[in-house]
Amino acid sequence: MKQTTMRSFMGKYSNKIPKEGEFTKKIEDYTAKVPSVSYLALALGSLAVSAGLAAFTRRRGLANFVGLWGPSFLLMGIYNKLVKLEGHDSIDHARMH
Repeated sequence: MKQTTMRSFMGKYSNKIPKEGEFTKKIEDYTAKVPSVSYLALALGSLAVSAGLAAFTRRRGLANFVGLWGPSFLLMGIYNKLVKLEGHDSIDHARMH
């Protein structure tokens, strides 16, 4: 019974090409224009500011908050790189050719 259900599910959805929404395309178009090194610079800058806050002020909570921005910037840089390599452009251009 499970195999029949799985086969019907796979047959129904396996040949469909995923489509990106217009909002997603706009985000990817904007994000692809930003150089990847800028995200690394933002991450390193936030870590430097965090270290400065921790070393020279008593605001440890703010230092931790700013320090947590670094991984977020690095993750946005990874997203930026993926958009450039595998974004909606590769799917849309494949449909045209």
